[in-house]
Amino acid sequence: MKREKEYRSWAPRQSLLLPPSPLDWLPEGHLAYFILELVEQLDLGEIEQAIQSKDARGNRPYSPGMMTALLLYAYSVGVYSSRKIERATHEDVGFRVLAGGQHPYFTTINEFRKTHEGALSSLFVQVLRLCQKAGLVKLGHVAVDGTKVQANASKHKAMSYARMEEAEARLEAQVRELLARAEAVDEQEDARFGEGQREEDLPQELRRREDRLRRLREAKAELEAEAKASRAAALRDQARGARKRAQTEERQKVRRANRTRAQRCDRQAAELEQGETDDFLTPQGLAKHRARARPDGSPHPKAQRNFVDPDSRIMEQGGAFLQGYNCQLAVDEGHQIIVAQAVTNQCPDNANLIPLLEQVHETCGEVPRRTTADAGYWSPEVPEACDRRGTEVYICPDRPRHLAEDEPPAKSSEPRDERALAAMREKLQTPEGRAIYARRKAVVEPVNGQIKQARGFRQFLVRGLSAVGAQWSLVCTGHNLLKLYRETCAGT
Repeated sequence: MKREKEYRSWAPRQSLLLPPSPLDWLPEGHLAYFILELVEQLDLGEIEQAIQSKDARGNRPYSPGMMTALLLYAYSVGVYSSRKIERATHEDVGFRVLAGGQHPYFTTINEFRKTHEGALSSLFVQVLRLCQKAGLVKLGHVAVDGTKVQANASKHKAMSYARMEEAEARLEAQVRELLARAEAVDEQEDARFGEGQREEDLPQELRRREDRLRRLREAKAELEAEAKASRAAALRDQARGARKRAQTEERQKVRRANRTRAQRCDRQAAELEQGETDDFLTPQGLAKHRARARPDGSPHPKAQRNFVDPDSRIMEQGGAFLQGYNCQLAVDEGHQIIVAQAVTNQCPDNANLIPLLEQVHETCGEVPRRTTADAGYWSPEVPEACDRRGTEVYICPDRPRHLAEDEPPAKSSEPRDERALAAMREKLQTPEGRAIYARRKAVVEPVNGQIKQARGFRQFLVRGLSAVGAQWSLVCTGHNLLKLYRETCAGT
């Protein structure tokens, strides 16, 4: 008689006399253990100080170390929603180990992330220095690139200034018509039942349209203020340029004309600013979007504002348009470590290279020997600025795909600009220049793919430039953590 095979013991409902250690739930060298050990090395003093400054009475808060570990692990494995993080503390072994059997509610996770966004953003620098200490940052070649990420808002919720004016007039007429209709109904009802009507008796349609009109006027006023600030900043730039030309120009008549123009621009800017100024720079030094404005400071008819996330902008990405932000990366070639990151709401990249290099110098203590970037980062001032900082820059100054085969590149009006273009083109035509620039897409493009495709980060969950910058910093921190883990601990 054939003997039957015996199965391995399986008793999912069997209670254990002695509970197993959570540290035995995962295989040795798991990412969760690495995060657990790493958090013990991080400086969380800023978070702890903020928590200890509150009243000691009430419910005891969760450990800052546990909450930070949960967020770092979540962003490393591509889990960004606070609801999914809470569910994972019940269902995912890695999250259960890090939470130590606790299950913070998703609102608590979200509040922790929001309250301490500045301190959590600073973890990027701490993790980057650990990568540098482990020998993963070489700074021989750093490639810079930007990628557009969808905002937590729809482009269909954006409206131009011209459409705002049309919609405001239309809603005002509708509100007047509804008020007249309601007044007629009130008179009829008062004649039948007596005078007096409560606020909640107002027609629902009237309340809805009045609310839409109020929000439209608020957005219109904000756009008008932004356009004034934008025009004032443009006048300040013109004044600085005129003063610079007045110092370098040899002809006395031209010097005098430029000084007069600088004074006029400063006076007009002061009238528009009314005591409030905006340098239109992010905390990392990147240029922010400036609303299109007319010479008098009023918004251009095509200037737009989004009702859901006013800081976001409509941007072009791969031939399509999205409501989003421009996320910047500077990646070291050695192990694809992100050495600088930032977010701006300005679509062009031509003002972003130097601030990113300054961030690399601030966090790593030195600048890369070579820096590469695509044509979007080109401006005639970049090569000279990079030379002063001690890095050799390789940027394609032309956009061949935008030109016909027999159409030469557009020439700049400044001889100095033409010299910079010619010098960069000549550098990229050398065998060494071609070889170095060809490595750019192999260094930074895979990182964009790993973030957006492998870990699924394609849309921000927060709104506003400050909150978006903090979330992007956590995304980049998670990327560097994975690189550090795989290079130092995986497989051990």
